[in-house]
Amino acid sequence: MSTTNDMTIKYRISCDNNDIDTEKVYSFISDSYWAKGLPRPVFDKAINNSLCFSVIQASGTNVGVQVGFARMITDRATFAYLADVYIDESVRGQGLSKALMQSIMAHEELQGLRRIMLATKDAHGLYEQFGFVKLIDIDIFMQLWNPAVYKN
Repeated sequence: MSTTNDMTIKYRISCDNNDIDTEKVYSFISDSYWAKGLPRPVFDKAINNSLCFSVIQASGTNVGVQVGFARMITDRATFAYLADVYIDESVRGQGLSKALMQSIMAHEELQGLRRIMLATKDAHGLYEQFGFVKLIDIDIFMQLWNPAVYKN
């Protein structure tokens, strides 16, 4: 996070996987609408193979507590997919999702990519602030989608 941002006093954003509170992040993601029932070994593999961003309390009584997370699945050259973005309900409304997105979009390994994609059910307004738009030419996109994969 930029030191000119007022939130740096209270929060910091880290890309060090050692800073991830994996229990807390797993608990949230495995109960989310997009990854309900995610098996722990799959979560661990996803974390290890992604560029992760953790929002961490940097001051106050909860120093070191993780309050947000996002990960980019990327080749760091041409393409990235933004996934598992969340801010803990207890700290929402403080601009942390915007600060997290600013950090992600400014990350040196994500510059010059031809395409960054994401899927969201309810946060279109946030992502539109960072240039994301609905798919324009949907006829060129295809998917293999198994929404029940974690139920097997």
